[in-house]
Amino acid sequence: MKYLLKTFVFLFCVSISLGQNTAGKTDDSARIQLSTFVSEQIDGLPSAAMNLLKNKLNKIVTMNGLGGTTNSRFIITPNISVLFQEVLPGPPRKVALTLEVNFYIGDGIEGILFASETMTVKGVGNSDTKAYISALKQIKTRNPMFKAFIANGKTKIMEYYNDKCDFIKKEAIGKAQRKEYDKALADLLSVPEVCKDCYMACQGLTLEVFKMKQENECAENIQKATVAKTNNQWDESASYLVSILPEVSCFDAAQKLLTEIEGHRCAESMGKAQGAWANRDAKLASSYLSEVSADSKCAIQAKQLFASISGKLDADDKRDWDLAYEKYDRAQSYDENQGFELKKSAISAAREIGVAAAKNQPKTVYNIRGWY
Repeated sequence: MKYLLKTFVFLFCVSISLGQNTAGKTDDSARIQLSTFVSEQIDGLPSAAMNLLKNKLNKIVTMNGLGGTTNSRFIITPNISVLFQEVLPGPPRKVALTLEVNFYIGDGIEGILFASETMTVKGVGNSDTKAYISALKQIKTRNPMFKAFIANGKTKIMEYYNDKCDFIKKEAIGKAQRKEYDKALADLLSVPEVCKDCYMACQGLTLEVFKMKQENECAENIQKATVAKTNNQWDESASYLVSILPEVSCFDAAQKLLTEIEGHRCAESMGKAQGAWANRDAKLASSYLSEVSADSKCAIQAKQLFASISGKLDADDKRDWDLAYEKYDRAQSYDENQGFELKKSAISAAREIGVAAAKNQPKTVYNIRGWY
């Protein structure tokens, strides 16, 4: 059983570590975030100029503390109108442009506009593309206008969460009832911590949905593990059970199956150890005995074989054997201590699931009709 517990600790820590490596900074959940979106339908905007505009927008939201996400429902998006265009005689030929650049912040899913700002920029270049780039370079990301603009948009987003909190929870409950647990968690965890009332309400519901997900997966995994065990696929059976947490209702059933699996494993390891020692291969016998957990039904038999082998070795072999036994004994003690680490924070695990679900959603199709 200790082997299985240690396996669970390892797998759990790996899953959390991977989640942390992809979830961004630790305070991302406390912040409102904006995605930048530049429509490909902006008339006459060359691709090189579009890339420059995207970079400008990314810098603006990052500098104002709202960057760090993609595919968010809340977006900052621009539109460009050509106010004046003139071809200057050469050589070389020059193109002069005066552009009106409009910036919008809003809910890109529901199509609700929150805030807008406008600026005029001018540029000259040897081609239309270079003239656009010259003009867009005049957008200064540190312009105080953007700070006020972003702050206004942030306030509107906070008001959105306060007004829509009941709807967000209702939608999440509906998804959970349809067993769309990851989507429900992603919705609940999208509420930033700065929206305190809604955030706290959704945190409580997050735990409920996470428990529903665990209960559903537990029942499914118990069934899969039972089938695998019946087919003598012991390792596969155990793999379905090691992630089942103590607070889930079928935990005891999972532990019973794990005990049976561990009993099979320890009997198998004892048989191999006895066979190795029959051939007087103490090193191989030690390797097999080290697989026997201290709380398994084979533990006493394993210690007896350890002692028996130890009494029949010469001085050099006995020294190596004692070192091997000491290592085995330390490993068993370590496993017992690790048992206390199995119960991890459910909200942390749920957050990793929600973040992953949000990142794996298909690219959002934004609705900005009527914004300009």
